[in-house]
Amino acid sequence: MDTRGPLCVGIDPHASLLSAWGLKDDVDGLETFTRTVVDALAGTVAVFKPQSAFFERFGSRGVAVLERAVADLRGAGALVVMDAKRGDIGSTMAAYAETYLRPDAPLFSDALTVSPFLGYGSLEPAVRLARENGAGLFVLALTSNPEGAEVQRAVRGDGRTVAATMLAHLAEENAGQTPLGSFGAVVGATLGDLSSFDLDVNGPLLAPGIGAQGATPADLPAVFGAAVRNVVPNVSRGVLRHGPDAAALRDAARRYADEVRAAVAS
Repeated sequence: MDTRGPLCVGIDPHASLLSAWGLKDDVDGLETFTRTVVDALAGTVAVFKPQSAFFERFGSRGVAVLERAVADLRGAGALVVMDAKRGDIGSTMAAYAETYLRPDAPLFSDALTVSPFLGYGSLEPAVRLARENGAGLFVLALTSNPEGAEVQRAVRGDGRTVAATMLAHLAEENAGQTPLGSFGAVVGATLGDLSSFDLDVNGPLLAPGIGAQGATPADLPAVFGAAVRNVVPNVSRGVLRHGPDAAALRDAARRYADEVRAAVAS
């Protein structure tokens, strides 16, 4: 991010976005869309976050498109955060971890989004495999969807919210790591003042919600406070809507990265 700019671009091939690009909502449209984004941005954007669901809906052929995109993005020096939000227990969680965090797996990614709401301890197989293979996790903590509050802001018997508990677990995972640990939280950029939460987990904070969801780079300092230096701001439609023109995609990504850099430095 220091080299390429502080930005994560989501690869979210919604049916409506494919249509806006003049593409059919089929595997060929998916492949053209994905290839265009990868070719235009892989060499200049720091981080990409493909949303697995939009590829999975086309079955094995859609997953094959995702596999190629992940390999090409990483081959171009970018980081890949697989947005799959996996969460389960025991051997099932271990199998999910092997899908995305084992180096010889076709979908091996630099990090994976995971859901801790079967209990943080249920993530242990993913935590262990990420540590072994130099990868990371982004754990759902304070998500931007309104429904999330009923679970994430629920108060436990010890007086802490569920979200605060997850953040505390991540701080423990990252203790003593420099310059940052590899276990981060997903925290929505649309949530306003979060000063009641300790977001300084000594790890990265993946921040969706910039662009189409209403947040702007200028909002980041107010939302994240001193932890803003660790934010990985994600923009999806705000960049992708400028396609299929490659130059327009690059210009949009560059503008967002410049705006984030200015906001964080101010």
